[in-house]
Amino acid sequence: MTNTMSNYMLKLGQQAKAASRTLAHVSTAQKNAALEKVAEQIEKETPEILAANAADHAEAGASGLGEAMLDRLLLNEKRLQTIVSDLRSVISLPDPAGEHFDEQLMPNGLKMHKQRVPMGVLGVIYESRPNVTVDVAGLALKSGNCVIMRGGKETLRSNVAFIGAIQRGLKGSEIPAEAIQLVADTDRGLVLELLQMDQYVDMIIPRGGAGLHDFCRQNSRIPVITGGIGICHLFVDESADLDKSIEVIRNAKIQRPSVCNSLDTALVHQSVASELLPRLVKRLSADGVAFRADATAYALLKGDESVKLAGDEDFDTEWLSLMLGLKVVNNLEEAIEHIARHSTAHSDGILTNDPANAAHFLEMVDSAAVYVNASTRFTDGSQMGLGAEIAISTQRMHARGPMGLRELTTFKWVVQGDYHVRS
Repeated sequence: MTNTMSNYMLKLGQQAKAASRTLAHVSTAQKNAALEKVAEQIEKETPEILAANAADHAEAGASGLGEAMLDRLLLNEKRLQTIVSDLRSVISLPDPAGEHFDEQLMPNGLKMHKQRVPMGVLGVIYESRPNVTVDVAGLALKSGNCVIMRGGKETLRSNVAFIGAIQRGLKGSEIPAEAIQLVADTDRGLVLELLQMDQYVDMIIPRGGAGLHDFCRQNSRIPVITGGIGICHLFVDESADLDKSIEVIRNAKIQRPSVCNSLDTALVHQSVASELLPRLVKRLSADGVAFRADATAYALLKGDESVKLAGDEDFDTEWLSLMLGLKVVNNLEEAIEHIARHSTAHSDGILTNDPANAAHFLEMVDSAAVYVNASTRFTDGSQMGLGAEIAISTQRMHARGPMGLRELTTFKWVVQGDYHVRS
């Protein structure tokens, strides 16, 4: 044990590492059977899970937690059904562990291929979203990984209830219950301990605000996958269908405003701004959206109570609420330049009927997900065919965008010879 690691965290690490050696060799059929047992157990314990969440939600509301975070925290029967449905969708997905790829026969007769293997033990740190507990557990188990989770203090009861159901579901399966563990203590010092457990944990995945991501990058001895912070844009060019563009923007903003792939800024070509912006504001203000507009857009909308002049930081803000930035740009290049300065490289798109503009936008905008004529809300593991993602990476490591099963594996080289020696 190191001087910086408590007995509590040491035990979690040792149990996870031991479980990972077993889980790495569990068959796909056995993993699927275990996941179905977990899904059934969560359904069985729905009343207890919802009661725990209601207590979390009430306490968080009384403590002044913001509206966006309260929405992320909330569970109800419909959301819980979706969580279980997403878990079952993972069962039907191909198991990446053991997959062979890049096979080749060398001139000297050696046969080589790469074989996918689990990462090992994941450390996942997240805030305010108890559904993440089940998403992470399902994807980790299917890909052959163990996980140590640490949720926010505001979700402690919910997470304890979920982890209890998951571990009880695993009992009697081929997967050790210790494959899925929770740091069930709100002491923030334990987060730092988790980041130092490089002998037990193979990858850290933070899911939360910029402060959490910065803390992990600065303090971890373990590789960190960061992302999930979205300052997302849609640009309406001069050729776009304005009626359809309004509906795409509306979907991107209001379908679920508290998540990372919701829209933060609409960029509008100056040639259509005077027609589009008043219609857009009228349509979205009926949904409760308020606006922060640059000087040109504000001049076109002045007098509308839902529109205020944008401040210096507004175009660098991930709203996570019913707030939308508006900016008029002179051309496509100015829109691309604005995105380069203000985007977090999460999800950005263009609304256009001009194939050349679409192609240029796709070439120049280097975000994890780049869209043509579609809502940014599609940056999601289930929407992209991955099942429920474990995170959305905006880095340039082995994984970018929604991280599903394949992104939770690494590989080993397998070399087969006939008593070959190197000359």
